Amino acid sequence: MSDEPLVLGLETSCDETGVGIVRGGTLLADAVASSVEEHARFGGVVPEVASRAHLEAMVPTLRRACADAGVTLNDLEAIAVTSGPGLSGALMVGVAAAKALALALGKPLYGVNHLAAHVAVDILEHGPLPEPAVAMLVSGGHSSLLYVPDVSYDVQPLGRTIDDAAGEAFDKVARLLGLGFPGGPLIDRAAREGDAASIRFPRGLSAAHDMRDHRFDFSFSGLKTAVARWVEQREANGERVPVNDVSASFQEAVVDVLTRKAVLACQENGVEHLLIGGGVAANSRLRAMAQDRCEKAGITLRVPRPKLCTDNGAMVAALGARMVQTGRVPSDLTLPADSSMPITLVQA
Repeated sequence: MSDEPLVLGLETSCDETGVGIVRGGTLLADAVASSVEEHARFGGVVPEVASRAHLEAMVPTLRRACADAGVTLNDLEAIAVTSGPGLSGALMVGVAAAKALALALGKPLYGVNHLAAHVAVDILEHGPLPEPAVAMLVSGGHSSLLYVPDVSYDVQPLGRTIDDAAGEAFDKVARLLGLGFPGGPLIDRAAREGDAASIRFPRGLSAAHDMRDHRFDFSFSGLKTAVARWVEQREANGERVPVNDVSASFQEAVVDVLTRKAVLACQENGVEHLLIGGGVAANSRLRAMAQDRCEKAGITLRVPRPKLCTDNGAMVAALGARMVQTGRVPSDLTLPADSSMPITLVQA
């Protein structure tokens, strides 16, 4: 195995079929087929629809990635795949495809954790990860703060969402405001035309007693309910709902809590580097506020470009390459699809 291994990564945990190819820490191809439009009319991801879409997209996306990278499957040195967490049926498609490739090509197989892969993808953007680092992952299914001594085998949870994840709250509020799905980019766009100070929505788990018992945990269910009640009251009074102002104020409440707790986690763990990943990391206000607060606290912020924040195969390949480089033993061909895979299990 070379020092800069050529690794294929497959990602099928939700509604994107991602196939990435890396050579060590260099990105060669990042092909993604999204089924988001098929889910839009339902206002959220339908697991069965996602699974079928992965089946249909896997081979064409794999071919596109190889063409983009200028390599053949025989050139590959290892196969990496998201083993979990995620939607069970969707994960099974990727895991089955990866097993078939590994067996047919005689290549080692690495089943990796989806959340750890969101951390590892920054290697492709900014080079080797600082060790240790604090990572904040924010997406439709996850809002987590992690202490990361080594992303290839040691990731420790500091805090997590106890109800709605940040991305889930964005989707629900966007639906409430009639903006559509997925909600993240739509609220981000509307918020740019709104006044973030016009409505003071609550900051979940930020009171003194919450900071004692849930210091690095997140909760967005109460915020979502507060927005719903505010909108309902306006409508009951026959008043127009200022969608842009509501979007900006809601977004500000989410981003305020996320960035405040992330910086605090760095400070209290003696860490000088904060990584942000996951689909919500593409949010423009989150990136701006995180940059401002990190600069004031003397913390170096690392955030991949937006395309690498959402689910993709490149992040899986990046983590797989790191595992090869650090001498991790490959996964067995009995590798499962684990919908509830804990973050402490980096490799299945």
